[in-house]
Amino acid sequence: MVLGIIFLFVAILSFIAVFRELKRRNIFGLLFAGASAAVFGWFSVMTIYSEIVNMI
Repeated sequence: MVLGIIFLFVAILSFIAVFRELKRRNIFGLLFAGASAAVFGWFSVMTIYSEIVNMI
């Protein structure tokens, strides 16, 4: 569960970076921030979901 929370924190920071890079109009940074937000967001949701399902 701790790993999922850490992934969620990194995903939130990546989403913040996406908006910052949109404001700066940095396409390369936007692509990397978007990709990391998507990957870490997916891993955090699936890790937390897996922990909840295995508890039942």
